[in-house]
Amino acid sequence: MQTQTADETSASKRRFSDIVGYGTVIATIAMLFFFLVLPVSTIMARAFFNKGEFTFRYFPLLFSNEMLMHSIGNSLMIGVVTTLLATLLSFPLAVINVKWEFPGKGLLMGLLLVPMVMPPFVGAIGLLRFFARRGSVNLALLDLEWIDAPIDWLGPENMFWAVIVLEVLHLYPIMYLNLSASLANVDPSVEEVATTLGVPKWKQLKDIVWPLARPGYFAGAIIVFIWALTDLGTPLLVGYHETIPVQIFNMITDVNENPVGYALVFLVIVMTIAFFLLSKLALGSKKYEMMAKGHVSSARRRANWFSLPLIYLLVGGTVFLALVPHIAVIITAVSNKWFMTILPEQYTFDHFGQVFQTSLSLIGIKNSFIFAGLSTLLDLILGLLIAYVIVRRLIPFPGLLDGLVMIPLALPGIVLAFGYVVTYSDTFLDPLHNPVPLLVIAYAIRRLPYMVRSASAGLQQMSPSLEEASTTFGASRFHTLRKITVPLVTANLIAGALLCFSYAMLDVSDSLILAMKEKFYPMTKAIYVLFLEQGSGELLASALGVIGMAILAACIMGASLLLGKKMGELFRS
Repeated sequence: MQTQTADETSASKRRFSDIVGYGTVIATIAMLFFFLVLPVSTIMARAFFNKGEFTFRYFPLLFSNEMLMHSIGNSLMIGVVTTLLATLLSFPLAVINVKWEFPGKGLLMGLLLVPMVMPPFVGAIGLLRFFARRGSVNLALLDLEWIDAPIDWLGPENMFWAVIVLEVLHLYPIMYLNLSASLANVDPSVEEVATTLGVPKWKQLKDIVWPLARPGYFAGAIIVFIWALTDLGTPLLVGYHETIPVQIFNMITDVNENPVGYALVFLVIVMTIAFFLLSKLALGSKKYEMMAKGHVSSARRRANWFSLPLIYLLVGGTVFLALVPHIAVIITAVSNKWFMTILPEQYTFDHFGQVFQTSLSLIGIKNSFIFAGLSTLLDLILGLLIAYVIVRRLIPFPGLLDGLVMIPLALPGIVLAFGYVVTYSDTFLDPLHNPVPLLVIAYAIRRLPYMVRSASAGLQQMSPSLEEASTTFGASRFHTLRKITVPLVTANLIAGALLCFSYAMLDVSDSLILAMKEKFYPMTKAIYVLFLEQGSGELLASALGVIGMAILAACIMGASLLLGKKMGELFRS
């Protein structure tokens, strides 16, 4: 009798594993096929085929177009320079975080993550007011008699650097989180042995710390590079239109009359995949391993009177620079009677009241909550199942499924949004008529890797013996999953859901391209349209941006509290 019960239990486990495992794989593959592979394939087909005939004629037209080639060069430079500057800024901050203890560390290191609560798309609004020819910065410099005439900070020759600054200040936390996680895993005994043997600190950094931290660095660097390369909102608001994303954005409306857009988007796909693969090759060329991961607490040193001022200067200076775009937006949102003065003559909260009295902004807030909520629910369900299948190895080759889920990190939002428009035009999913399904799916598919990473982290910390004990006492695998597994990883699921929700709320590329009618505008599309309006449009856009920033800040802080130092793992490719 007992043998029969054991056999039945074993058969039940296999049935559950097969249903969950292969059902999840089928659902994931179907989602990726229809909303990632198919759009990309459609772009590729239209880039090489005209009326059923294979052709290369669009590419010579692309390469002979001086403006498009200049835009490609500009975007590549933005990606490269942003990655380099983010590296130079993030590495010493990560070292300080991992290696040093000092008063106020928790607050200061937490403030370093502030740029994650607002996309540079919103920060550009405030900086445009501060750095205009008659803006606050020029007026302050004129009052101090440091300059004789206003500097054209945002003139054609300086727009490139304005975009770079905004991108670096927004993206360095991703690099910082990845480097901090990697450096924290370096076994301090390795460095102690090197110090005992007389190896200089700079050589330890080059020959020991860097090789061991390199995977984390490249994981963050490739995301920063692709993000900066394909960011649409920042150059669009700054007015720097000679970039790939802005050119693609402008081609959406007449892509059928000007098929060069297909060639340009295909080139972007090739570039992003190529750089993604190069990063993987860079990781695989040499492999360094430790016998154990480090215990960070034993390797930290307390800052002395000499190092403390340097640490405060570096960390505090970075925090100040990171806060400038936020401060600029907030001041713009509460400003009143601000003309030819360094700061507003009066302050008011009326603009926030007008936000909730203006139909466009109310539509944007309502739609963003609905779209982001639905996409987060989809990510939560599918992400948990995928993580469970991967961690519990319910199928052969779980690493393959993990790799498939990470693909959206390598494809820019501008590419997927463009692909959705051309693929689902004149179908029931046509975004011209009703973009809601595509917006929800676009938000979900691009944030799914964050949920999978977050859920996987929780499942890896949970012993499978707890689930085995439950099934041994007669509970079904589904009951065990619902009553034991999910409650034990709730913190990770909430953290992942908060990240998915917050980034969906302020998504730029998908929102600007797919939402074509006002009644479907998400918040970012509403901010963009308000910003373009004459009169008080800029002030309302700033107030709406501050509201979005507050929502995103609450979500990021919640996720950070729940995940702690594992936050950086979510941004690994």
